[in-house]
Amino acid sequence: MKYRVAIELEYLAALGDEVKISEVRKFSAAEQKLIAKIVENFSEKDGAEIKKIESTTNHDVKAVEYFLQKKLAKTSLANRIPFLHFALTSEDVNNLATAKMTRDAVRIVVLPEMKKMHAEILRRARGWKNLSMLARTHGQPATPTTLGKEFFVFAARLGRKIEQIEKQEILGKMNGATGSFAAHTIAFPEVNWENFSRKFVRKLGLTPNLATTQIESHDWIAEFCDEVRGTNNILTDFARDIWNYISWGFFKLRRKEGEVGSSTMPHKINPIDFENAEGNFGVANSLLNFLSDKLPISRMQRDLTDSTVLRNLGVVIGHSFLGWKSLQIGIAKLEVNHAQILDDLNANPEVLAEAIQTILRKNGDPSAYEKLKKLTRGEKLTVERIRKFVADLEIPAADKKRLLELTPAKYVGIAGKLVK
Repeated sequence: MKYRVAIELEYLAALGDEVKISEVRKFSAAEQKLIAKIVENFSEKDGAEIKKIESTTNHDVKAVEYFLQKKLAKTSLANRIPFLHFALTSEDVNNLATAKMTRDAVRIVVLPEMKKMHAEILRRARGWKNLSMLARTHGQPATPTTLGKEFFVFAARLGRKIEQIEKQEILGKMNGATGSFAAHTIAFPEVNWENFSRKFVRKLGLTPNLATTQIESHDWIAEFCDEVRGTNNILTDFARDIWNYISWGFFKLRRKEGEVGSSTMPHKINPIDFENAEGNFGVANSLLNFLSDKLPISRMQRDLTDSTVLRNLGVVIGHSFLGWKSLQIGIAKLEVNHAQILDDLNANPEVLAEAIQTILRKNGDPSAYEKLKKLTRGEKLTVERIRKFVADLEIPAADKKRLLELTPAKYVGIAGKLVK
């Protein structure tokens, strides 16, 4: 309601600025302050008053108009009351209010929280860039990586989403009942309403959309929903990976005095922050998916299905926000269990098979893969057995020396450099 009030008053002031509409005198500095004060001081009481009017009108924007008529009746702006909501359809007000709210939510909440998460993940990626860790593909031991490099993957993915959301266009329209400026031009044909609309929408910090029906087509909202949903998908992936690392003992969770992990098992410190994040992302994404699919669709020049659906835009940002906050709390509790990570590496020397067969290929052995497959597939190998296999290979001394000195912890390629 506050944003609707702001749009109505800014539009009234813009009519006053149009020199070809002499019927609406330009606002004085005192009158500009007056309307700014109405917006700035808008309270829950004002909102309740509009809702009370709406109980009679059964129309939200008309209730705003009547509210403002009452506000302006005893001021120097009383003679401008006929030009409140002049030539507009309610969607002109609603789409601009929704766009401004979303823009402010992105600036004040969405991007700052995403950037905090990005910074937290990236800081740990850099700190752990050289900490070797066994990787798992298909749940099975695989070529080692570093803990920092795996965090960096998520930092890079999240950073890309942040850039995309920063570039997201937020569109708005102000062009009348079916998007043709019909009422505007019948009243003031001498005014260039296209330019007026562009200037007005841009002044609100939005991108003008002149090609619409009665409603702004909501394509940008669908795009925004897809970007937030994509971000939440990335962070769900992150939360699940950290959950697994905690389960395997790679991380310990920092203890907090007085906190309880289980009502019956006193030893437990549960990864609830990552679970809460995943749950909230699930709620948000189910709605984001629906919003993205539904909002660009409207029968003919207008139906009202988008109106009730749009009221959930704040809900999805809210659940996303809870997930982002939970992740940050969870990340702050992580303590690396170096011993467990090293034990896991040393317990799986078979991951060196890739290195050995690659050296054999380098030296022209056409059956390199098959030899290592025979040695390792379905087998639990020991370091001694692998070193004996390497010692018997007919390969250059330098290659053999490098393989004999290789351990799972050293077999991480340039993972640390990639983070740097």
